[in-house]
Amino acid sequence: MTLTAEQAGADLRAFVDASPSPFHAVEEMTRRLAAEGFSELDERDRWSLAPGDQRYVVRDGGSVVAFRVGSAPAADAGLRLVGTHTDSPTFKLRPRHDLRRGRYRLLGVETYGGLLAHTWLDRELTVAGRLAVRADDGGVETRLVRLPGGPVRLPSLAIHLDRAVRDGLKLDPQVHLVPTWGADADEPGLLEALAELAGVDEAAILGHDLVLADSQPSAPTGIDGSWIAAPRLDNLGSCHSATLALLAAQPAPHTQLVVANDHEEVGSGSMEGARGSFLEDAVARIVAATGGSDAQDLHVAVARSHLVSADMAHAQHPTQGERHEPSHAPVLGGGPVLKLNANQSYATDARSGGWFAARCADAGVPLQHFVSRNDLPCGSTIGPLTAMRLGISTVDVGSPLLGMHSCRELGSARDVPLMVAALTACLQG
Repeated sequence: MTLTAEQAGADLRAFVDASPSPFHAVEEMTRRLAAEGFSELDERDRWSLAPGDQRYVVRDGGSVVAFRVGSAPAADAGLRLVGTHTDSPTFKLRPRHDLRRGRYRLLGVETYGGLLAHTWLDRELTVAGRLAVRADDGGVETRLVRLPGGPVRLPSLAIHLDRAVRDGLKLDPQVHLVPTWGADADEPGLLEALAELAGVDEAAILGHDLVLADSQPSAPTGIDGSWIAAPRLDNLGSCHSATLALLAAQPAPHTQLVVANDHEEVGSGSMEGARGSFLEDAVARIVAATGGSDAQDLHVAVARSHLVSADMAHAQHPTQGERHEPSHAPVLGGGPVLKLNANQSYATDARSGGWFAARCADAGVPLQHFVSRNDLPCGSTIGPLTAMRLGISTVDVGSPLLGMHSCRELGSARDVPLMVAALTACLQG
């Protein structure tokens, strides 16, 4: 079923609101996949695959590979892949996070990724992620948690106490970015509250991966309601589009695959990140399980494959347009953005970019372009890392966004069905 922009925007908002942490994002992706007939694999088991099988595998909770096996062996037909990431800039709770300053109870946090810190001030925040708890059998299991409401806050300092703020706000992350939990009274601490939520004793909690998240639901905005104001659009917007594209794609001779990696915002250097072996391991096992019996089969399959790295792109800023290269200024609602960089911060080249442009043309999807100014640095994403790790033809694309890395970003509902159509065409092409 093809979604209208209004329907697609509402579905994206629901996806984002269900995903306050990478672990929740993977849970939401796999929930949607399972509802459409995808079943889970375990990396600890041997894989047996048949044409048409729809499977997914999760590594360490925050990364997932989902795929539909093609009618031909992967070594013969290759794969069509879409890569995204599940994490977003935020604050991560320290192991010993219960702090007291003055008469307040605070939470010790570390900054995670390149966040726009000032956008987190004076917002109602919550805590979400996973707990590692002692199981009844003595082992360790994980529980997803999310505190209701918005009990956490980063209050700014009144202008009366800092007149210099008129010349620019400067925040020391160690001193100023320490969120409040409450007054120094007898209210429960964070772990006590989370333990009650998870249905375990506080003493059973052995560790945690917890982040701060905006508690305000995503919302339509703009004069016609077609814009989307939401946290974590970078890069849950791409995770959402990739999931819908995989579900919409018709079976093909080649295997169709979506990978969503954790830890992109901090360099991807983990076993489940794009620098790790997760995608390569999954592709190698798919090749072997679909008839690959020769040591060269994996390399042949990769050489016959295409990867689309989907991460959000910069829309031209309405009041600071001079920060953009004049002839490469994407706009909200204008369709997917092809991202290029001469110094390889993006993996796009003539061949991979041309392949993506052809798929967009086949699907009737308009295409925009982005390059950085020569006097400004360029960001990067999983595209170059995956291309380097696998030796696979890769193109970097994304939907346009304003306020990237803000606590609350701005996109367009009109871009959602356009990106879904483009990625669907890539998975089928």
